[in-house]
Amino acid sequence: MGLCAAAFAAALTAAPAQAHEAGKAAHWALKDSGSDVRFRGLSAVSRDTAWVAGAKGTVLRTTDGGASWRNVSPPGAADLEFRDIEAFDARRAVVLAIGEGEASRVFRTDDGGATWTESFRNTDAKAFYDCLTFFDRRHGLAMSDPVDGRFRILSTSDGGRSWKVLPSDGMPAAQDGEAGFAASGQCLVSAGSHDAWLATGGGAHARVLHSTDRGLTWKAAETPIPAGDPARGVFALAFRDRAHGLAVGGDYRADQASPQAAALTPDGGRTWAPAAQPPPAYRSGVAWLPHSRTSALAVGPTGTDLTTDGGRTWRTLDTGSYDTVDCTPDLGCWASGEKGRVARLER
Repeated sequence: MGLCAAAFAAALTAAPAQAHEAGKAAHWALKDSGSDVRFRGLSAVSRDTAWVAGAKGTVLRTTDGGASWRNVSPPGAADLEFRDIEAFDARRAVVLAIGEGEASRVFRTDDGGATWTESFRNTDAKAFYDCLTFFDRRHGLAMSDPVDGRFRILSTSDGGRSWKVLPSDGMPAAQDGEAGFAASGQCLVSAGSHDAWLATGGGAHARVLHSTDRGLTWKAAETPIPAGDPARGVFALAFRDRAHGLAVGGDYRADQASPQAAALTPDGGRTWAPAAQPPPAYRSGVAWLPHSRTSALAVGPTGTDLTTDGGRTWRTLDTGSYDTVDCTPDLGCWASGEKGRVARLER
């Protein structure tokens, strides 16, 4: 059932009892992906079209709202771990495989996944690529964990058909143990034509680095999300414009608490404030709701949370397991995660 923007927000923000009585409760509707792999990569194009990418080199695509899925995995990729995918439409997409050395690769398709071209293969044993983002259909970035003490950035100006390593002199020094988390495809995000942000953990402080020139220079800011351990930090970012951003994360270990799992910024990431009422546990994905200045969803293995006040407070909507979430201008919100789970927000 389709939703106008006002009804979409109302269905999410209504009190649960009231919403169920009225038959208007928004909820995740699981779609049978036909797969059992974990999908940490997700790119929603519309309410009808979405791509997911995951373990065993798997890429699936739907063009009918999740009623059916086509396996469009690149041939010979079964040993690769896809963790991020960025789709421009139903035919064109770029997917990132993670890992040390040559395990990190980028592929592009222009025909809906019928054929793929490998456009980048990492040859530096010290690099480990985590995430992709695109400013538009031509310009994009990919990030690697630190190499020789600094995060490494790849750049493309032809839609991911070719890539080059950017100079590192504009990148601040990394902290000891600092890295990105390839958990949801959201450790590197962008807004507008030139602004990008990357999220970190593992070091003494969980940081967000911001570039205003498509990755040439970066400035780092500390966040209140706990770090100081390889399992803790900022796992995902979402910016609804150049100024207003959300960060979520925590400690991904199931037996460890994540008491400060979210933060927000009003100034493009220069300063971050803790959520007054954060999600109750580790969250690995976050997305602003379409056409909203104040509402967003955060997801993780133990549930989905909603904020309606720009990230200051969060409340749990669902207890299903998801790793990542993405929303589209036509009011399509999708989530994906373990055991082939893919869902669309419906009522």
